Amino acid sequence: MITDKVLRLFFLFMSVVCYSNLWSSELQPRQQHNHYINNRYPLQRKAFIELPLGSIKAKGWLQEMLIRQKNGATGRMDELYPQVMGSRNGWLGGDGDQWERGPYWIDGLLPLAYILNDQELKNKVQPWVEWALKSQRENGFFGPEKDYPGEPGLQRDNSHDWWPRMVVLKILQQYYSATNDQRILSFMSRYFQYQLKTLPEKRLGHWSFWAEFRACDNLQAVYWLYNLTGEPFLLDLGKLIHSQSFSFVDMVQRGDLKRINTIHCVNLAQGIKEPIIYYQQEPDKKYINTVKEAFKDIRQFHGQPQGMYGGDEALHGNCPTQGSELCSAVELMYSLEKMMEITGDIDFADHLERIAFNALPTQVSDDFMTKQYFQQANQVMISRHRRNFDQEHGGTDLTFGILTGYPCCASNMHQGWPKFTQNLWYATPDNGLAVMAYSPSEVTAKVGDDCVVTISEDTYYPMDDKISFTIQEIKNKKKKTTFPLYLRIPKWCKKAEICINGKPDQSTEGGKMVIINRTWAKEDRIDLHLPMDISTSTWYENAVAIERGPLVYALKMEEKWEKKEFNEPWYGPYYYQVTSSEPWNYGLISFDRNKVNEVAKINIDPAKQKSEFPWNTENAPIEIKMKARIIPTWQLYNEMAGPQPFSFCSGAEGTEKEITLIPYGCTTLRISEFPIVGK
Repeated sequence: MITDKVLRLFFLFMSVVCYSNLWSSELQPRQQHNHYINNRYPLQRKAFIELPLGSIKAKGWLQEMLIRQKNGATGRMDELYPQVMGSRNGWLGGDGDQWERGPYWIDGLLPLAYILNDQELKNKVQPWVEWALKSQRENGFFGPEKDYPGEPGLQRDNSHDWWPRMVVLKILQQYYSATNDQRILSFMSRYFQYQLKTLPEKRLGHWSFWAEFRACDNLQAVYWLYNLTGEPFLLDLGKLIHSQSFSFVDMVQRGDLKRINTIHCVNLAQGIKEPIIYYQQEPDKKYINTVKEAFKDIRQFHGQPQGMYGGDEALHGNCPTQGSELCSAVELMYSLEKMMEITGDIDFADHLERIAFNALPTQVSDDFMTKQYFQQANQVMISRHRRNFDQEHGGTDLTFGILTGYPCCASNMHQGWPKFTQNLWYATPDNGLAVMAYSPSEVTAKVGDDCVVTISEDTYYPMDDKISFTIQEIKNKKKKTTFPLYLRIPKWCKKAEICINGKPDQSTEGGKMVIINRTWAKEDRIDLHLPMDISTSTWYENAVAIERGPLVYALKMEEKWEKKEFNEPWYGPYYYQVTSSEPWNYGLISFDRNKVNEVAKINIDPAKQKSEFPWNTENAPIEIKMKARIIPTWQLYNEMAGPQPFSFCSGAEGTEKEITLIPYGCTTLRISEFPIVGK
């Protein structure tokens, strides 16, 4: 007979066994029934999981953007900026720059090389990776050993600065994702052990304040390694890094984002993800709520229609002539990508597309050889001139050049399109795939019961509202597989329609994730229709922006580009100015904003819509016609659009005229925030 004591011992034994199995399964690099690595216990599970670099390929216009990067500055920075990107760079063992600029370039060049599977670009990346790995000392520290004297204004004792090493950590993560090189794991483990020992004495801000504001890039690398190795000390390091980083929670609670000149524009774009990165270790909803509140404040007090904010160095309000920095755009895109991976929040994906399809294309030249340091939402003259920006750099901030404005953006702009491509698709914890941002692409990934599928996404989005997904290949004996496919329905879409193999499947309102869970076969096709209505949004001085889908529309203006040479090596050997002889000072004639579709006329050119490069005035495939009048008192001031009249101002004169608006990303000169004038 089994006694009560024996039964108690038996159940105690089984409890220990079950708990032990649960604990050990949580520590496995890959969770049970999952093909890709999610967060290990005790980290909070991520909503989505990033796919290995190279799993997602660009197609159509997006592929063209990447090719232009390869043939342009991204593939040639070592030639265009040899004094920093050449062999003398400290991150190649030379006596030159040993701070952020070289790593910035590789942080964009590496994903570009592996997405394109381009051996020439890979060969340019490899020496930087190898030198970083070989530079590690016995104590785990790595990187240049000697201080670089720097260029004017850059002299600093920073050879041990934590900040540039954070960029290198991102490079090594991507390299491991693409190659599975096991050296990366031991290298990063030794460095993080060094950090754990050293940070109590030499805090993140010991050498420069940049590391305090950008600690999230260090923190996300710590969690990334923990998910691969399970080393417990990494969680201790995560708490330590968070405790020493700038508190964005406190910043929002203080109301800092409601004022100007409270934080550097790139520190904000890059650091805003820190609360959500740390949320993985301490899953308190305050971290997510803080970031959401921060975006509300930014939108109200500094926001601009293209998804960015007035930040010409420091935060500078929401006037549409305040500059917005290119580094801010690409860093905010990366922050949004990481935050939507962790949370699955549709708002972050909507915001990502707004920046990618509006702010990013306009701030880099068509050949990807020159860039603007700052862009303006209302930008009517690009010239070398001192404007009312927080910082000025020889008056070159608006001009297009390699080094104009400040060279950081020349180094950092390269990550925008490659990382956007890398974050179009994610794996899901239930062995499916999720599409969080839309662009022509192709993904190959494991799904279902350990089956590899290839799915093609064919679309002219964002210039069209139709997206088609086709199952190109299924690698298993059955030639079929069951898995869920997640499709994001943007909030701006009132009602989306989904067809499968030509038959209506479902319709849904915007702001949701649609999950299609079925058995898929080769050549199965999913058609997603996201109808794009014309809408308005309200901005500075009650001005109106015209929007359609993820695109903002702006006044189409002629553009006269002129190349100017000047002998100032700091800002590069030349720059481009852009001017126009056409009027720009229009106010839109008053209309019912709830019925803008009734007063706006839209014209779509199917031939241009299929263009591999739609991002300029000549190729813009969509035009919106609106009625407007000239406002004579709204004049050029300081070589930019003067003080903006409040909407419903008096003073508009002359007969009404039909003006043409095109996608913001297709413009260089533009008005995107229009005053409203009486009928």
